[in-house]
Amino acid sequence: MKLSYHCITAILILLVSCSKEENEINRETPFNCDWKFIRSDVQNGQAVSFNDSAWRILDLPHDYSIEDLPENEGVKQMGPFSEKSAGGASTGHVVGENAWYRKHFTLNKKDEGKIIKILFDGVYMNADFWINGKHLGNHPYGYTAFSYDLTDFLNPAGEDNVLAVQVKNEGKNSRWYSGSGIYRNVSLIKTNPVHIDLWGVYVTTPEVSKEKAFVNVETGITNTTHNAENYTIRTQILNPLGLISAEYEKGTDLNPGKNTVFQNKLEVQNPRLWSPEEPQLYTLTVQLFKGNKLIDETRQKFGIRTIEFSPEKGFLLNGNSVLLKGGCLHHDNGPLGSATFKTAEYRRIKIMKENGFNAIRTAHNPPSQTFLGACDEIGMLVMDEAFDQWQRPKNPEDYNLYFDDWWEKDLESMILRDRNHPSIIIWSIGNEINERADSSGLEIANNLKEKILLLDKTRPVTQAICHFWDQPGRDWEDTAPAFSQMDVHGYNYRWNDYESDHKKYPERIMIGTESFPLEALENWQMVEKHPYIIGDFVWTGMDYLGESGIGHTKLDNSDIQFLPPWPWFNAYCGDISILGYKKPQMYFRDVVWRNSNLEIMVHTPVPEGRKEIISKWGWPGEWKSWTWQGNEDKPLQVSVYSRCDQVRLELNGKEIGTKKVSEATSLTARFEVPYTEGELTAIGFKAGKEVVRQTLKTAEKPFAVKITPEQNTININKNDLAYFNIEVVDKNGIVVPNAEIPVDFEIQGNGKLQAVANGNPKDMKSFRQPHVKSFRGKCQLILRLEKDGGEISVSAKSEGLKTGNASVGVVKI
Repeated sequence: MKLSYHCITAILILLVSCSKEENEINRETPFNCDWKFIRSDVQNGQAVSFNDSAWRILDLPHDYSIEDLPENEGVKQMGPFSEKSAGGASTGHVVGENAWYRKHFTLNKKDEGKIIKILFDGVYMNADFWINGKHLGNHPYGYTAFSYDLTDFLNPAGEDNVLAVQVKNEGKNSRWYSGSGIYRNVSLIKTNPVHIDLWGVYVTTPEVSKEKAFVNVETGITNTTHNAENYTIRTQILNPLGLISAEYEKGTDLNPGKNTVFQNKLEVQNPRLWSPEEPQLYTLTVQLFKGNKLIDETRQKFGIRTIEFSPEKGFLLNGNSVLLKGGCLHHDNGPLGSATFKTAEYRRIKIMKENGFNAIRTAHNPPSQTFLGACDEIGMLVMDEAFDQWQRPKNPEDYNLYFDDWWEKDLESMILRDRNHPSIIIWSIGNEINERADSSGLEIANNLKEKILLLDKTRPVTQAICHFWDQPGRDWEDTAPAFSQMDVHGYNYRWNDYESDHKKYPERIMIGTESFPLEALENWQMVEKHPYIIGDFVWTGMDYLGESGIGHTKLDNSDIQFLPPWPWFNAYCGDISILGYKKPQMYFRDVVWRNSNLEIMVHTPVPEGRKEIISKWGWPGEWKSWTWQGNEDKPLQVSVYSRCDQVRLELNGKEIGTKKVSEATSLTARFEVPYTEGELTAIGFKAGKEVVRQTLKTAEKPFAVKITPEQNTININKNDLAYFNIEVVDKNGIVVPNAEIPVDFEIQGNGKLQAVANGNPKDMKSFRQPHVKSFRGKCQLILRLEKDGGEISVSAKSEGLKTGNASVGVVKI
């Protein structure tokens, strides 16, 4: 038998490794279970003696702003929505307020002598922390990770410890739905006195070719003892198949009370490069030995890849030109609020990628660690953004109150936590900053960029710059000093300035950091035409809570303003709905991006004498439907989007007309068609030959409720939620797109209801009750899995319709 090079290497290293005593290191453990919670501003909730026996017990992640409000006589409210919301339409009419969390825990004998830290990935917001009555600190920003050393305040093994957290989501502090509480993961980190620092491992790939790659590894180690002793540091790289690709080992003395940074370079033969098409991930293992005993160990996923930006070549990934098909995303998970369940975070990235996106801008704050892990594994490029404001406020109680004291710590947290993610290609220091072009703003931008480059020099820095809507009278040219500081130049809604700005500033590498859905073609034409324009990020990729109704349409005498009033709560500007379905503008973008040759849409009838007015972030009221009962013989506007030469439209086999399409016609052919039930078919031709056809069929009356699980079997340690998609269908199985009917759920087995939703931007309701009204024939049920395995069965019922049933197996592994 002939062994491969990698197998021989692995065997040799394994033999060498056996000479060391490699005890299992449980350095970081989840700390999400069995917290006590109360949504109230109690007094002395930090006291060890405080009686919390009546508090609710829950598991993290947890967002209390998405939960139903208690009854409040005389106040208009529904589910989590209240007219007393401090943020109003901006935050989706939800309520923040103050709340407390407490967690009781004990340590084991084996924890004696160890350093115990707690790591929060995000708490919204302005939270205070205590351990056994001792105040650990305050953390204002709701989007950055942070840790506290608990060691000196903990009780001996076996005795109860009490961790208390007070969350203060007060006033008008956000322009979108923020959520409230400990909405991201929490971990407990236990290390020996000599240990690898939190976020102390930094991986870069400065030299990469098809034949080999050099991987630089920087490791920070702290010796908290009073002794200088000899330790051994071993670094291993495992390839995507789990085989050892490279190893380095070094003995060294660690000085007492000091932090020491070690650097080494490893060579990987025939590297598998990370890209969205092939998101190959390596694993870096760093081990610290004292003699033969393993003292500490960390594991870090990373990717081997190169990035390059220039106005001449655009953006190159691994030497190949990549055009960024981007979407901006806020951090919430729709009906789940801001809770960062792993299933939901991975699902968002999967949906974005399936719809043709290859890039996400995390607007306007650092995302969860889980989100970035999903981008690495699934293959999604990321612009990681830090702030929405600096010193000047956009709301009275927003981050401006804390910026001067906290920007450096928060930016450091973001860069140190995120810099090993291969998905991240650009750092952004801000969005539409008021002082962006003033002397104070220029100084701040310089400080922010210098801080980033101190921690990571491998990525360019940008900020999203807009016209002076916030400072009327100033000219676009006034932005030049702000742009001059950046490596990549972010334009919000300014595609029509690209070419003229390039003549003045040929060194600029331009990117559309925000764009309107209605200008998808114009933006993409610029990206394809000019190498110095590297991509476009639409506002937004998916619908989100808050900024209620900015994607609305209305009739000409409606009184709807920029943010429509109650009961709107969903921004409704996304290419993809809050349920994860394509919306009308996504079908057009499919044609723009050449992911589809043809799409057919039908406009909702507009009353005679009225005119449709579309928000800048909106889309015409059209749908992929030929079900318009009650409009017989009335002319309906049909739009056919296509990159074919010609499209022909037929109704029930009879030709309505044939029209040419091109970029000059905005890839659109429009027809007026008197409504008659049946089949509406669009056919696309290239060079006279049919290449594609699409048909819309009239749905009959609702007959059944169909329920489909997104997964048939779920591993409980990998997925924490189960999604069920519900459709109202006719007797032929066609979705009834105008069905808005109540659906009730019955749940049996090892899961509990986490949320229901329907995608309707103004159908305020509870997300936590087992019933919902369908919207355009669809709705959704989300269950949270229990800790044990088993089966979950769900039925979806609506009076007079056939009941839908579905089940999933839950496997505990």
